[in-house]
Amino acid sequence: MSIINKDRIVEAYIGEYAAGKSEAALSRALELAGLGRKVTLVDLDLVEPCYTLRPVQKELMARGVEVIAWEAKETLGLGEAGVTIKPAARWALRRPGDIILDIGYGVEGSKTLKLLEGAAEDPFLNIICVVNTSRPMTSGMEQIVEHVREMGKVDGLINNTHLGDETTVEVVQEGAGLITRAAKTLGLPVVATTAPALIAGQIGSMDCLGNPVRPLAGLMSKAFW
Repeated sequence: MSIINKDRIVEAYIGEYAAGKSEAALSRALELAGLGRKVTLVDLDLVEPCYTLRPVQKELMARGVEVIAWEAKETLGLGEAGVTIKPAARWALRRPGDIILDIGYGVEGSKTLKLLEGAAEDPFLNIICVVNTSRPMTSGMEQIVEHVREMGKVDGLINNTHLGDETTVEVVQEGAGLITRAAKTLGLPVVATTAPALIAGQIGSMDCLGNPVRPLAGLMSKAFW
């Protein structure tokens, strides 16, 4: 089952800590821009602002993605004020073209969507939960199901199972099996399996459960500041 709308793509990426949602979101934005689509990527991570899209936004913009995010220099020394929403982000859903939203982690992060004008009634908005089965809180099927249900409205899952530099094809495929089973229990589609480009190439266009495979851009390793 697909949740893609060819006319306009609006996706919000949520997930638990270290699930890889930011990497999945920016990689999706780059994928769409590579297809010649107008894309805006919005940094809405108000939970952990020291690890956001800010340090890589210039590189993203050079590759055809419009980015709404604070610059690191604009928030240094601001304390809690540095995690306020950027005014332009509040109106992001009014912009033309595709919109990709990078949301802060956990249940609290998912609440950020309420700050966006028009989010409640946007007919194109799909909320995608990124899951890494190597994380303790989402390491079993029952845990994944409980986690996703706690997040509120979710339209699909992404398998982003990884172990950092120790990620293997086997690790990714094992995650695909677990997340696909959880998705069936939840009545949701698995939107994709994401993996580092080398591993994605080894897996091919579909994972072992027939889910589409998306290579990751690998930019978030530069994003800690």
